[in-house]
Amino acid sequence: MSEYDPAPTSTNDRLWIVLCHLSLVLGFALIFPLIVYLVTKKDVGSPIPEHAKEALNFHISLFIYCAISGILCVIFIGFLMLFAIGIASVILSIVAAVKASNDEAYQYPMTLRLVK
Repeated sequence: MSEYDPAPTSTNDRLWIVLCHLSLVLGFALIFPLIVYLVTKKDVGSPIPEHAKEALNFHISLFIYCAISGILCVIFIGFLMLFAIGIASVILSIVAAVKASNDEAYQYPMTLRLVK
């Protein structure tokens, strides 16, 4: 292990990280990563706030994309976009959870970085 490799994440930390990424699939998308981020953001050296922030940014971006797609349902293209967003969000959440369980950082594609 080189000096730049992060220390292995504890099992408890890894559980919180995976739950943040899977919160969309579990049904509490925005609220769970927000609470985890606010509680852990002052923990120096912990990977939990970074993962929670990434999941929160992804969920906020999904909300914005779904709102735009909902408006576009008037011209019927929105239905296809909502379907694509739904499939992509589940797949990307699972990929992020798997990567996080392997102590890898994951950045969701096409995510607006609103929470800094």
